[in-house]
Amino acid sequence: MADTNSPAAAAAPFDTITDQLAAFMAKATATAADGLTWTEFGELLLSLLRLVITTLDSVKTLSGAEKKAIALGAVERLFDAVADKAVPAPVYALWLIVRPAVRSLVVAIASGAIEKLLPLVRA
Repeated sequence: MADTNSPAAAAAPFDTITDQLAAFMAKATATAADGLTWTEFGELLLSLLRLVITTLDSVKTLSGAEKKAIALGAVERLFDAVADKAVPAPVYALWLIVRPAVRSLVVAIASGAIEKLLPLVRA
């Protein structure tokens, strides 16, 4: 049985990528409101990538580079919206220092993941 409370389920009824991303981000932000583990952040990231890849793969008017840029922009938005919720209060000051580097790392990982997930989504 599918999880109807997931951000991906919130995005399902919409047709456009913009509406899907807005619904996904709203649900992800609500989910993270009371805190988040890094595992949960990873699950959100993978769900977002799957949603974006599945939706954009069917768009024929965009090049592969444009699709990837949209997907990475969505990853950046997710990181900016919820990553701070996964940081324990005692290390938050350190987080502020390393946050830009971690953001870059997450985007780089997502970039590679897009290349690996695309054949799986198409299968």
